[in-house]
Amino acid sequence: MKFHTRKWVKPEDLNPNNTLFGGRLLQWIDEEAALYTMIQLENRHIVTKFISEINFIVAPKQGDIVEIGLVPTHFGRTSLTLQCEVRNKITKEPILTIERLVFVNLNDEGLPSPHGKTEISYGSEK
Repeated sequence: MKFHTRKWVKPEDLNPNNTLFGGRLLQWIDEEAALYTMIQLENRHIVTKFISEINFIVAPKQGDIVEIGLVPTHFGRTSLTLQCEVRNKITKEPILTIERLVFVNLNDEGLPSPHGKTEISYGSEK
């Protein structure tokens, strides 16, 4: 799994328990996965279609650095499916896992559109 981005848990990210608000973490994941999909499909018109069960393992605290890892698992005709793991950058302790995030490629009218991709590109141009 490649870890693509890091986030620093700041006071404004905390819930009343003084741990990272789960909604904030999901926002970070959705944004990173969407950017990853846009780059891979070479189209900025994509939408999140599905997020499977979310397994929160441990709650990060203020000052922790979390990193978001994504790996593609399936290319559909109009979609890309990813798997996600979030971990503590320093300790490598897992924080959260998501088995499936599905993003759909859209045309200019906002309708699902075939993307023609069959594999991930890791070229320096991406």
